[in-house]
Amino acid sequence: MRSLRNVAVVGAVGALVAGATVMGATAASAAPNVTPQRVCGSAYKTVNSAPVGSLGTVYLTYNPGNGKNCVATIRTNPGTAKDMSTYIYVPDTDEWAGDSGNYTSYAGPAYVYGKGHCVSWGGNIANVYVSVDNSNCAARTEHRVTEVR
Repeated sequence: MRSLRNVAVVGAVGALVAGATVMGATAASAAPNVTPQRVCGSAYKTVNSAPVGSLGTVYLTYNPGNGKNCVATIRTNPGTAKDMSTYIYVPDTDEWAGDSGNYTSYAGPAYVYGKGHCVSWGGNIANVYVSVDNSNCAARTEHRVTEVR
């Protein structure tokens, strides 16, 4: 049985092989003061977040109107393009979405339908990776991992 983290890593690698998403291309030219709502949309409210070391934060947002979650990895100090990613995975439905590439300020958005489901999500900036498994559900306790590679 593969761990959710392994599934997320496989998904992130798949996104790298497939190339950055169309939305990811926009990420390379983002303005300073980027917020999760600017990346995901104004109807998305931040429900969780995880620091990516001192480099930035991965934000998990939710839109109650459509039942979708969105994730975005946002740098603390935009600047020279760095390797970045963001992903979200719903174990119950096996649905996942992600974005990766070399970006100046953020990676994402990545959307999945998550209403009533636990979600696993995370991302990276440069060599710092964060993953949060079994998040935002009452049935389980979330598990956070931050790694420097």
